[in-house]
Amino acid sequence: MNELLLRSLTPSVLGILVRRGADFAAAEDAVQDALIEAVRVWPADPPRDPKGWLVTVAWRRFLDATRADTARRRREDLLDEEPAPGPAPGLDDTLQLYFLCAHPTLTPSSAVALTLRAVGGLTTRQIAQAYLVPEATMAQRISRAKRAVSDVRFDQPGDVATVLRVLYLVFNEGYSGDVDLAAEAIRLTRQLAAAIDHPEAAGLLALMLLHHARRAARTAPDGSLVPLAEQDRSRWDTRVIAEGVGILQAALARDRLGEFQAQAAIAALHADAPTAAETDWVQIVEWYDELALLTDSPVVRLNRSVAVGEADGPRAGLAALAALDDSLPRHTAVAAYLHERDGDLTTAARLYAEAASKAPNLAERDHLTRQAARLNTRRR
Repeated sequence: MNELLLRSLTPSVLGILVRRGADFAAAEDAVQDALIEAVRVWPADPPRDPKGWLVTVAWRRFLDATRADTARRRREDLLDEEPAPGPAPGLDDTLQLYFLCAHPTLTPSSAVALTLRAVGGLTTRQIAQAYLVPEATMAQRISRAKRAVSDVRFDQPGDVATVLRVLYLVFNEGYSGDVDLAAEAIRLTRQLAAAIDHPEAAGLLALMLLHHARRAARTAPDGSLVPLAEQDRSRWDTRVIAEGVGILQAALARDRLGEFQAQAAIAALHADAPTAAETDWVQIVEWYDELALLTDSPVVRLNRSVAVGEADGPRAGLAALAALDDSLPRHTAVAAYLHERDGDLTTAARLYAEAASKAPNLAERDHLTRQAARLNTRRR
């Protein structure tokens, strides 16, 4: 059973059902039923046309649910519209579906959560972590969004800003999480940037490319994380970096600064430094100041405290960190790093161990645990 194949086909199948008249919640349920059936049937009897098979089974499941729901008699005229046997259309519906999910009846945060869950393939827990809220809160938000659009025809696409936010979060999960979605997010963002005249679409594409160019150097052969300062920069993809910088420069030249362009500018400064010691931290702090004005994000201010610690010394970084809520994700890890830079190895080791216990994934937990062990060994 090819799980990646099923995941890649899901958005397109979902889009086909929505375009044929299924409401979003019912279409999602039908596609999930079809995926379960595929897991059961395909190992023994793989179809020649996986996408067509999923469309047919999902549509039949939707029709079965429609027949059983007497409150929705108005959909009975759909019952004779089952797709004909044979290969399904090859049209890529994923980007269109992102826009449809960003429906005007939903708040931007609800639209993003719904799209990440239904189209992006992220779990409720992963989405909750991205939004810094409890999993139960995010589950309720997604449920409310599904109810809000349960009887809505998806003929009013949402706004670009919401779609960009979804693509950004999908990329972040693919870049650092358990599911590899980064390449798909780049593909869709490239399509979007080519289709619309929007500097933030270009800014987001540049940001993705600049981060993705460093991906090969982010992990050691044993799978452990390699911090930016310790990465082998010869493994960075200079062709992708050059593309990202070129896209960013064209976007910035339009003088319509947005948060993705500001983030991309920070990534470009990291990519431009031949060594970690030659990083222009002063300019990075300036871009973080711009980004904080654009977003008022506590995560941005957390990252800024690291940059301040590099530009003005660890005590300046700790002072900036002290102004932030210590319950922020990775706050403890940042504090550990800055205390280590300041020479307080005892406090740094304790904080690294504490941060490891809060880490959102195994790779990060192992990295922080090793940092604590390294400092404890040095103090003996």
